[in-house]
Amino acid sequence: MPVIPSPVDGVDLRYDVSGSGPALVLLHGSVLSRAIWRGLGYLEPLAAEHTVIRLDIRGHGRSGAPHDPAAYAQDVLVADLLAVLDAEGIGCTALLGYSLGARIALSAALAHPGRVTRLVSLGGSASAQQGQVDSVFFPGVIGAVREEGMEAFCAGQGLGPEVTSRRARATRTAFLAADQQAIAALLSATDATPAVPDDALAECTVPALWMAGTEDHPRYEDSQEAAARMPDAEFVPLPGRDHGATLFPPDAVLEHVLPFLR
Repeated sequence: MPVIPSPVDGVDLRYDVSGSGPALVLLHGSVLSRAIWRGLGYLEPLAAEHTVIRLDIRGHGRSGAPHDPAAYAQDVLVADLLAVLDAEGIGCTALLGYSLGARIALSAALAHPGRVTRLVSLGGSASAQQGQVDSVFFPGVIGAVREEGMEAFCAGQGLGPEVTSRRARATRTAFLAADQQAIAALLSATDATPAVPDDALAECTVPALWMAGTEDHPRYEDSQEAAARMPDAEFVPLPGRDHGATLFPPDAVLEHVLPFLR
């Protein structure tokens, strides 16, 4: 697995590369890792048509995990992404992101449109994020993680030691492996992320596909609104899905994503 230092602060960035064809970067959500793309069934169909780069966003997986909220600002996360592209000699790429990853992908498309061919936002938002981490996870999540750790994070989402399903236990195991203070810093930075100005969305000509679950509030409304403001964007609802179920099962997502990327 390649590892490079972030150009911002030297934090280790780890990623892997699969497949062949036009470049596509996959960006996971908060408290997850690049492993979700294989585990949920995305990697194989996407790598059949693309050179797929799966990045462990700083604070996650095997990448470095700083404890300062400033280390998770959007411009820092975008700089990390561009550093990976530069390391692989990739001039421009499609971006597919979920939740946090979707916001990073949008930020990259807005700041560096010449390097982004297409944008796929899954459960994403262009709105101000204050209070949204409480909506996505549970009220008081930042303080719970900072003071009580990842066991409290799991408990707040019904993923205590008593869970028995294979998927729930795998999710719990992944969450417990995360760095408590890094996740608290990340969530604090996310909560402070301002809205993307309407005129910036209106001026972004990168083709975009926004998808969100009909039970994923406020991300469903956020995604609809962002797509409506962009000149070359479409919105596709995912019936019956909440935020945590955005990606699975993958077929309903890929049936729109694969033609869009082609």
